[in-house]
Amino acid sequence: MEVWLWLLVVLLFVIVLIFGGKIVLMRRSAREISAAFADRLMTETNILIDISSHDRDMCSLAADINTQLRRLRSERLRYQQGNRAIMDAVTNISHDLRTPLTAICGYLDLLRQTELPADAVRYLDIVEERVDVLRQLTEELFGYSAAVSVTSDSRGDLYEDISEISLNTVLEEILSAYYAALKKRRITPAVTMPEETVIRRLNKSSLSRVFGNIISNALKYSDGDLEITLSAQGEIVFANHAAALDELQVMKLFDRYYTVENAVGATGLGLSIARELTVQMGGTIEVQYRDGMLRICIRF
Repeated sequence: MEVWLWLLVVLLFVIVLIFGGKIVLMRRSAREISAAFADRLMTETNILIDISSHDRDMCSLAADINTQLRRLRSERLRYQQGNRAIMDAVTNISHDLRTPLTAICGYLDLLRQTELPADAVRYLDIVEERVDVLRQLTEELFGYSAAVSVTSDSRGDLYEDISEISLNTVLEEILSAYYAALKKRRITPAVTMPEETVIRRLNKSSLSRVFGNIISNALKYSDGDLEITLSAQGEIVFANHAAALDELQVMKLFDRYYTVENAVGATGLGLSIARELTVQMGGTIEVQYRDGMLRICIRF
């Protein structure tokens, strides 16, 4: 009787050992699949998931995931190709519109130099206003398509002129460029900067475009104020009162082509371009709205 009992104990021990080893191998395979899946999602690669285990069920799971990865990669490629085609079309259209717009502006200037009836002058003012909006939209369409069409392969070529630049200096230069526009809106910016120079490795023209688009946004929505703060840690905050906005509208400000109804001359692309360029330079940009105050914060 004791022999049979010892045999049963040994058999149970062997069963536990076998199943325990199988569980350990399955857990290791699950970790391998999880890590490989996360890596495949983050990188552009054709390498599929491969595991060290020969367990039939885990190998079947890896094969099923590989099938879905192939489909996902195919859909991603089709989306990228379609998006690239759209951006190319937008770029070409924007480029083609520049020449006739330049000609229209030239003829409008000639009309200004002639004697016209009062009604004709009024109509001419309206036409010039509409042409200016169209020209602005064309330029921003071109700028946006150029910004979002940057791929990981071409990004290095686009930012060959990255260098150490002073955030203080670029901010001062863009404020000087917008001085007349700010004065016209009776906005006197309250600027706070550290005494030390804040240096970052960035593309200067792209950074100027980011700052300029945010200030343009303030010109559209500000109630008459603008606070700009640069910290020693490289954080830039643009803040202004915007009572006409609400939280839902603020959440959509970075969406392309979104405009608030009371925004004069808005195209809905300025902040979208600012976001794209900021992200491409390795920074972050976010918008907040509290107690009627709109804040756009950039960190590099």
